[in-house]
Parts: sequence; C-alpha cells; structure tokens
Amino acid sequence: MVDPTSDLEGDIDEESAPRCAACGEPALGTGRRTVTWVDGDDAVHRQFCSQGCRDEWTDERASAGK
Repeated sequence: MVDPTSDLEGDIDEESAPRCAACGEPALGTGRRTVTWVDGDDAVHRQFCSQGCRDEWTDERASAGK
C-alpha cells in the first residue's frame, strides 16, 4: 500500500499507485486529486487521477448532503 499522503513522483509504478475512485485508473502525476475526511476515529481517503474524475465522484461523506 502506498502512503496516500506521500508525493507520488516518478519513483512509483502504475501497479503500486492508488486507484482512482471514479474510473479505477492509477492516480499519478500532477493531475492527481485526493479527498480526505475523518469518519469516527479513522482518516478516509479517496484518490482521483484528474479533476474531472473528482468532479464525477458521488460524494459518500456523511456531511455531503448537509
């Protein structure tokens, strides 16, 4: 598992990269976006390969509808 808070530069391969929560492609490079929130005692992360995929994501956070 790759630390989602680390810099994902050229030293990580596509197989080890986190997957985009919207399309399933590797979330690498300068277009990568991350959404992080706290759920109880846990930090939850969703990785996205681009802003477009981030925009398409159905927000699952409890506060999303509020």
